[in-house]
Amino acid sequence: MNIYESAEDYLERILMLRLRNGTVRSIDIVRDLEYSKPSVSIAMKRLRENGYIEMSSDGSITLLPPGEEIATRIYARHQLLTEFLMQLGVSPENAAADACKIEHDISEESYERIKEVTLRRRTE
Repeated sequence: MNIYESAEDYLERILMLRLRNGTVRSIDIVRDLEYSKPSVSIAMKRLRENGYIEMSSDGSITLLPPGEEIATRIYARHQLLTEFLMQLGVSPENAAADACKIEHDISEESYERIKEVTLRRRTE
């Protein structure tokens, strides 16, 4: 699955906003990410054209199965990496910001080892 990091970020943000608010519209993304309306509009158009989202007539954004899969995977990585960094003593704010940077580029092998350590520490 070849998708740009920025697209992954948008899909993850749509999922996060849906979990927080129930529904998502482009303006919610604009406000949350502090991006311009035109930038978000272009990104939503591309995500729609590539089959990751659909937009209803009232402007609500829904993740389609491919978009849901990517968003869920990236969000799970973000949460786990944030937790791992916090276990190392990193502040929650820095842990979340750093996890956002790491989540896209980390190898599957490294991620799986971090996941094992983090889950093991939860049970100790």
